[in-house]
Amino acid sequence: MLPTKRTLTLALALPATLASLIGAAPTSSSPAAGSDRHAPKPTIVLVHGAFADASSWSGTIKRLRRAGYPVVAIANPLRGLADDTAYLRGVLAGVDGPVVLVGHSYGGAVISGAAVGDSRVKALVYIAAFTPDKGESAAQLARSSPAPPSAGR
Repeated sequence: MLPTKRTLTLALALPATLASLIGAAPTSSSPAAGSDRHAPKPTIVLVHGAFADASSWSGTIKRLRRAGYPVVAIANPLRGLADDTAYLRGVLAGVDGPVVLVGHSYGGAVISGAAVGDSRVKALVYIAAFTPDKGESAAQLARSSPAPPSAGR
């Protein structure tokens, strides 16, 4: 499937959106908190959806790194939500400092689960992503969502 104009716009706007979100969020590095202005930027961890791989983030990674952010794009194993969430938690265990999790599509459900109880996660960013309620699966969400306007044309 080719990316839509909207998808491309989101991908191009992601670095600026993340920068403004992170800059606006109260963190220990904000001057109001009284700590060091030169604290490291959070690591941006990118999680792809079910029909992609980590390389789908390559343009976004370049732009975020140019903006000075450390970036990790995981190779989401796609073995089921519990396994994928556990895998992401394992990756996060190896990341020092604050983290911003970004999920696309099914990756939204993965970041939602992995963030629970991790105080280093400062923000969750959903890019056309699933955000299931407790006990709800991404498959249930997909079945309950209306078809996009272009479907069936």
